Amino acid sequence: MKPFHRAGSGEPLVLVHGFANSWRVWEPVLPALERSFDVLAPTLAGHHGGDPLSGQATMDAVADALESRMDEAGFETAHIAGNSLGGWLALELARRGRARSVVCLAPAGGWAAGGRAERRLAFLFRLGRRLDAFLEPRAARLMRRPGLRKLLLGQMMEHGDRLTPEQAAARFTASAGCSVYLPLMKSILEVGPPDWSDGVDTPVLIAWPEFDRVLVERTCSEGFRRMPGVEWRTLEGTGHVPMGDDPDLVVRTIEEFAARARVSEEAGTGAGP
Repeated sequence: MKPFHRAGSGEPLVLVHGFANSWRVWEPVLPALERSFDVLAPTLAGHHGGDPLSGQATMDAVADALESRMDEAGFETAHIAGNSLGGWLALELARRGRARSVVCLAPAGGWAAGGRAERRLAFLFRLGRRLDAFLEPRAARLMRRPGLRKLLLGQMMEHGDRLTPEQAAARFTASAGCSVYLPLMKSILEVGPPDWSDGVDTPVLIAWPEFDRVLVERTCSEGFRRMPGVEWRTLEGTGHVPMGDDPDLVVRTIEEFAARARVSEEAGTGAGP
């Protein structure tokens, strides 16, 4: 599998997947987004199918590699949409001046450091690592059945059965093959999430899935609530990875916010709610 996907035409758009996933998680929304954007969907460094991560497995190192991928694509700036850990990285790229707008779908990094939510996440991801390693050799067979897709992806999605068997199996392959899974998780837990209170100089939309069972909005959004000028939205009927649950809703969310940011920039006013 190549380390990134690029297709389409229009303004640049970077799609950033979550922890232990790959660019393929965006497949349900790619055809529609490529009609409006020049889409770059990279697999993060150190993740299955991505480039090796040089040095220590830290968020800064992953962000550096992602920024380099934008440079290689010729994207000085771009609209950026990120899911889960990808939302955290999207905001980091905005801090570095690389974003025209940011759409965060269930972003990671908003929990209180050392708190109960962080401890729960550490448990979930350690457990997930063991389960995915066990299921991965069996995934191609198990994912042929819609009921099993829905059951085994139930932590991440409301409607896992809407994925194709190949797309569903790819989730387990990506997780089991992520070489930085444990060291990156360890680094995130040791360093803790950033202080987001200074915000970013980019229009930001935080869109939280209604049925997120991984990053529960009530306990995992505290840090983002302190960001000035952020717009909030609920993605109804979706789980933590909403792109497969409701592709049309995710596409509309990204397209509409990017369009508003573009108009506001031209008017010199900022996107605003």
